[in-house]
Amino acid sequence: MDGRLTSLLSRVGGTVRELLVVDGETAYIRDPVFPVVRNRVHAEVCKAMLRSGGDPLVGPILNYVTACQNPDGSWNEVHVNYNEPSALITAIIGDALLEAADRYRHEEAVEKARDFVLASERRPGYFLKSAGYTADHLNVDASCGAFLARYAERYDDRDARAAALRAAENVVSHQRGGVYPYAVDKGTYAYVFDLPCIHYQGVTIYYLAKINDVLRDDRIDRSIAEGARWLAAAQRPDGRFDWSGSGLSFAYYLSGAYAFAQASFAYASRLDGRYREHADLCLNWLDANVRGLAPRWEPGSWSDLPLSVAAAAKTASLGGYPLRHRAFRFGYGMYREVARRRHSSTAETRTFEALCRVLGIRPSTVEPSRNFPDLFMTSEMLDCLSQSGIWGEKR
Repeated sequence: MDGRLTSLLSRVGGTVRELLVVDGETAYIRDPVFPVVRNRVHAEVCKAMLRSGGDPLVGPILNYVTACQNPDGSWNEVHVNYNEPSALITAIIGDALLEAADRYRHEEAVEKARDFVLASERRPGYFLKSAGYTADHLNVDASCGAFLARYAERYDDRDARAAALRAAENVVSHQRGGVYPYAVDKGTYAYVFDLPCIHYQGVTIYYLAKINDVLRDDRIDRSIAEGARWLAAAQRPDGRFDWSGSGLSFAYYLSGAYAFAQASFAYASRLDGRYREHADLCLNWLDANVRGLAPRWEPGSWSDLPLSVAAAAKTASLGGYPLRHRAFRFGYGMYREVARRRHSSTAETRTFEALCRVLGIRPSTVEPSRNFPDLFMTSEMLDCLSQSGIWGEKR
């Protein structure tokens, strides 16, 4: 594994480990900013620990996680605003249990997760994220497919393999000009978020790549190559992304984009060596900007704020939405532009909540007024970077 990658994983993983609370034979990770304990965070951290050689706390963390499984086999997506069963989270935790299966056996929990995810397929390749979010999110399809592909590989499960292929085919069929749009129908949203997004482009490529680690389908690899080409075109020579072409407001400037892109480029470099340079640029950015917990958003300087106004306006114009919604998107973008330049160890959300009440908007996420150390983003980075190291070794 690349020395810089190993060093970054050690540094960031050490910070997260300090947040662990051990309680007898279980252990959980307490979020230092929000009063929540997220199931997904445990899964991502365990995968990174296992890929980095193991940790004696993996067993207690998995004991905690499996105790949180619902009777129907699902796990909840635990969020500041909601807490509900989710096929996405179930797939991600199931993947972690498969990662650990040779050392820590939780076969009954994994099988129940498999059954729940399979039952979440509402039409070929479309997996329902949750009752609250019913649109066809391509990144969710890819995530569910990745778990099912891995399950199929371990247990020689034909149904799981077939469902994984359907998930990949659904994702690939909606790709246009290299872009995997965030969502392809309306669901419970006010609008169809058929938009390009730098963050979720990387997420979708990442999980498609994990599907194809098992399926070995040339069609999927060709699609990944097209997706990587679009993502590389959005990256500046200094490694930062040009967010003006990224249309999903709530994912604007998410720092996790660099980890998903780094891993996606690492996989794509096996198809085309030029993407190794892009992976290195992402790693440079992460190494420079993530000292302990990752910042929620890409930090920015006040001197280039005027340029960000034009970027926010361009982003708001994507999608052809009604004028009122475009105005909201521009305001959201400028709020994010200011927030990412201010820093705090806590998350103040009252300002955004007040704005939403005035505008009559029900937000799907929290929107602090300052950049803050984000355990959730950090756990995603640990997963992506540790997987990237494996893909790099297979070149």
